[in-house]
Amino acid sequence: MATEAALEQAWSQIPSPGTAETAFERFTAKRMEWILAKVVAVGSALPGTQGLVAALGGIAQGVDVGYIALIAVVYVPLIGMLAACVFGRFVRMAAGIFAVVYVVALACWPFVVGTSGRDGGQPWIFFLVNVGVVAAVLAFRLWGQLIWAVAVPLIYGAVRLAESDFSAEFWTVNAFDVSFTLILGVVLLALGWMFRSVAAGVDDARGRAVSSYSAAAAAAAAEEERVELSALMHDSVLAALIAAERADSDRARELSVAMAREALTRLANADALSPEEGSDEPVSTVQMVAELRRVLSELGADAIVEDQGDPVSIPGRTARAIVLAARQAIGNALTHAQGRGLHVVVMSGAASGVTVVVSDTGEGFDLESIRDDRLGIRASIIARMAGVAGTARIDSDASGTTVWLKWERA
Repeated sequence: MATEAALEQAWSQIPSPGTAETAFERFTAKRMEWILAKVVAVGSALPGTQGLVAALGGIAQGVDVGYIALIAVVYVPLIGMLAACVFGRFVRMAAGIFAVVYVVALACWPFVVGTSGRDGGQPWIFFLVNVGVVAAVLAFRLWGQLIWAVAVPLIYGAVRLAESDFSAEFWTVNAFDVSFTLILGVVLLALGWMFRSVAAGVDDARGRAVSSYSAAAAAAAAEEERVELSALMHDSVLAALIAAERADSDRARELSVAMAREALTRLANADALSPEEGSDEPVSTVQMVAELRRVLSELGADAIVEDQGDPVSIPGRTARAIVLAARQAIGNALTHAQGRGLHVVVMSGAASGVTVVVSDTGEGFDLESIRDDRLGIRASIIARMAGVAGTARIDSDASGTTVWLKWERA
């Protein structure tokens, strides 16, 4: 109960697949976008510089206001995109602005420069064709990227043909340039799509792993709660019923009433911190012996607790678990063996740890024949000892039953 609530609170801080995208869910994708931005910045700087040198060379042939304005219209957004990629801020917006502005500038080229060109060579705006494509890769969705990868080279080809007055000898050279830029643009688009798909796959796998682990943790918490509640029922409620059935004196009846009151209190507080956890302050085996003797007294058992070895201190939760497991073993001996030959031994030592042995001389039983829904042994003894890194062994035959509860220091 408390364990499940704590786990639910902890796991509620971790996003699950299918919810709004968060930094955790898209960590790899965001990292990939950061890497792509840096690669685009480095890869665009070289053709951008080549184009700028060619553009300034064209200015040297004669100052043209329209020509200079076209250079400014293209290079101001380009510089803004490169700065955004370097600093990792507003990358998508800056890249989108350049992608749109470049296409517009490319389409306006024949009207600004004319059909004769500036120098008869390769125009400086050609160097930025694939820069416009990678800007679309950063800014647009896949369908927009495809449009830019195809449209930009075709627009460039149409502009070059218009600049040459559609002369027949220029078609072959122009077709080669368009084909080259088209293929390169599609390759760049494919690389961006591939890297993003891999990153998205990693994020999806992480999300599924977190979801599966969360479900497993919740299931484990629910199972732990069920085991704890079953152990509580066997330890307190069943023991109180047995004590009430065996009460044959005023003293015994008072003890059974006290046990019933304790059982009701534990049931009412079942959603609070498990009593088995309690404080982990060291507890002496002397206190454990005293507690086991009190248990025998409460259950009305005619038996003794033999203390062997040197007193040692063990963690409080471990001591509590051992006492509760021993209590269940004593209750089983009283119920099924009528307490015949009941004997409890506590053995302790600094090196050997603590061992509690509960034995009787009843008829014994077959451990394998116990049904799964009977949790007196499985939950209250074996699972409880396993919960504190201890072991429980049960030996039973026709001569009696012996329960070994052992805990050793790590």
